[in-house]
Amino acid sequence: MKIKPLDHVKSYRLQQLAPVNILTYSNDGEAPMSADSTTKRRNGGWITFPFMIATLLFLSLAVLGWLFNLIVFLIEEFNMKSIAAAQIANIVSGCTFMFPVVGAIAADSFFGTIPVISVSAFISLMGVCLLTLIVSVDSLRPKPCETGSSLCESPSKIQLGVLYSAITLACVGAGGNRFTLATAGANQFKKTKDQGSFFNWFFFTWYFAAAISTTAIVYAEENISWTFGFGICLTANLLGFLVFLSGKRFFKHDKPLGSPFTSLLRVIFAAVHKRKAEISIDNKDYHTESKAVPTKSFRFLNRAALKQEDEVKPDGTIRNPWRLCSVQQVEDFKAVIRIIPLALATIFLSTPIATQLSLTVLQGLVMDRSLGPKFKIPAGSLQVVTLLSTCFFIIVNDRLLYPFYQKLTGKFPTPLQRVGIGHVLNILSMALTAIVETKRLKIVENGHFLESSSVADMSALWLFPSLVIVGIGEAFHFPGNVALCYQEFPESMKNIATSITSVVIGVCFYTSTALIDLIQRTTAWLPDDINHGRVDNVYWVLTIGGVLNLGYFLACSWVYKYRNLEDDDHEKDSVVSPT
Repeated sequence: MKIKPLDHVKSYRLQQLAPVNILTYSNDGEAPMSADSTTKRRNGGWITFPFMIATLLFLSLAVLGWLFNLIVFLIEEFNMKSIAAAQIANIVSGCTFMFPVVGAIAADSFFGTIPVISVSAFISLMGVCLLTLIVSVDSLRPKPCETGSSLCESPSKIQLGVLYSAITLACVGAGGNRFTLATAGANQFKKTKDQGSFFNWFFFTWYFAAAISTTAIVYAEENISWTFGFGICLTANLLGFLVFLSGKRFFKHDKPLGSPFTSLLRVIFAAVHKRKAEISIDNKDYHTESKAVPTKSFRFLNRAALKQEDEVKPDGTIRNPWRLCSVQQVEDFKAVIRIIPLALATIFLSTPIATQLSLTVLQGLVMDRSLGPKFKIPAGSLQVVTLLSTCFFIIVNDRLLYPFYQKLTGKFPTPLQRVGIGHVLNILSMALTAIVETKRLKIVENGHFLESSSVADMSALWLFPSLVIVGIGEAFHFPGNVALCYQEFPESMKNIATSITSVVIGVCFYTSTALIDLIQRTTAWLPDDINHGRVDNVYWVLTIGGVLNLGYFLACSWVYKYRNLEDDDHEKDSVVSPT
């Protein structure tokens, strides 16, 4: 029984354009085995699927189990101030999203995906093991604050050194295997529909692991013990590492193809070298190894493919690849340049989400998180609302909204249209969160607290609607951004394309940290006790910034011309014509 890929998908590229279809099955799939499979086993195929998915599940549980509750851990176990803990958490989250591109480059250029995943899983295991040791040995943490006292012991340099070493190892390991696992899994299949099915399960498994981490593991950390919670993460990491090693004999091992950036650099060098050459309008004057023809956009780069005397050997090969490039290489470089303005819009789209991620935990700590007389929602588990919302609406979009849109218009929503919807929903979420925080501050101002604590007499459930909306927005813009990069990036940069969105999101965590630091330095909105601050003003700033960013995104989208969108209703980039 095989997972049926989306019916409207005709190619591997377009499979990445459409949202996942996770819960549809079919019996009409063909087994990816040859006729002589009974006598000779071939690596790859569906036999590798359980190993890849199980590895992803366990390794995701391992990293997300401690990452999602890092703010609370730093506050409670290392006596850090709330804003400082939020900033550190943003930096750490940024590293986990930034490092996948390093893993992708290492896999593509030097080692291949399987070795990179193996080493990354081991590095992550060492980091989580050290984190578990920290919560198990009292001397590796400062003494807890005395009850009712505002004086707390700060962590020593040695304690901070051990902490940061553990976090660094865990981050590097997690980042190195996240998107490399996606590429390695897809490489096990030859048929595009099988590859698409794997990607469907990849994203669903990641969100499922995130939901478990923000509920069960975070609850164990806060209500049983940090040692027990981190022990679960350690066990999951070990299981993921062992499962992956046990499946290596079935995996198809891909060979590194060299740095994907070399050809891009060659285009720059060749274009600069021929900067005084006159650009020809005749396609025959350009070196072409395929059907590609030079386009009018960024015409100065066309010089890199302009043939000059003695640059091509009699057999048609290039004498010096740093002096003459193919038209395809030039167009690939142009494709990367065109994506940059849209990538900047994504950074400013994700920055409010990263800021909300941190501030929501701080808001939850000073709100009533009780559900009934005995159960209290962990502050770090509030993020599960966004994760479940995203997971649910990925399915809704695929089975209901997008087919309905296709019936009305006759075409499937483009990646940029989906990203635009995500922009709008993100703005609505920030505005709603600002309104809720204003209401909470009024309750605090009136002195309505739970018993003698600093917790406002206001349910944390008030935060749920904004978290649901931001999750719905993520169901639109996250797959849309991944689809756009995968569709428009060169074939030689396929692994980089799948990880570029992760890098952009990683950058947003750093911009979020910088924004919080700027607000702290210039205003009194973010004190250590947010009951005496104006977090609502922060959200209003994010709302205004979101509106401005939406305008910038719409302007970029208006002038953007798709390179590979197989739809006659969309304008393609015009080519240089000989007439």
